[in-house]
Amino acid sequence: MKKNSILIFLTFLMIACGDETIPKPKSYLKLQYPATNYSKINTNCPYNFEISTHAKIHFKKNCWSTIDYPKLKAKIHITYRKVDHNLEEILKEVEKLTFEHTIKADAINALPYEDFNKRVFGKLYNIEGNVATNIQFRVTDSVNHVLSGALYFYAKPNYDSILPALKYLEKDIIHLVETLEWKQQ
Repeated sequence: MKKNSILIFLTFLMIACGDETIPKPKSYLKLQYPATNYSKINTNCPYNFEISTHAKIHFKKNCWSTIDYPKLKAKIHITYRKVDHNLEEILKEVEKLTFEHTIKADAINALPYEDFNKRVFGKLYNIEGNVATNIQFRVTDSVNHVLSGALYFYAKPNYDSILPALKYLEKDIIHLVETLEWKQQ
């Protein structure tokens, strides 16, 4: 019996040691987001634009709104301001809110936007790093209206983790700005 046990152990040892151990390759999370379709939002406010069909929008009486992305746990908060000979003051205030993130931001990049036919002029700010809001924008007709917005995720800021969702929503924000139309007064 003892010889059989030793024979079985040696056989097992020879079979087990035959192949070299290979470490598993690193795996990466692959996130896939649905294709985006857009629908026009007609408002009682002095502006209209298009948003993703995956989002829900809620308006307040002062024409402020929130675009909610429930599956991504993200919201875009939009603020509307009527210009009353104070355009420069409003734009400085919006820019100040953006640059308050300088303390934690790795970089703040501004992407200008101009559409002279629709009188839509603005900037999109990409704020890199672990900050509360990584995308902010402001748009104006340079006479009567200013619309500004900020994207928030309802999670602890971790830039590397939210970057794929951030890039996905950035396209929606750019589309919102590109489809923005001011109503005649």
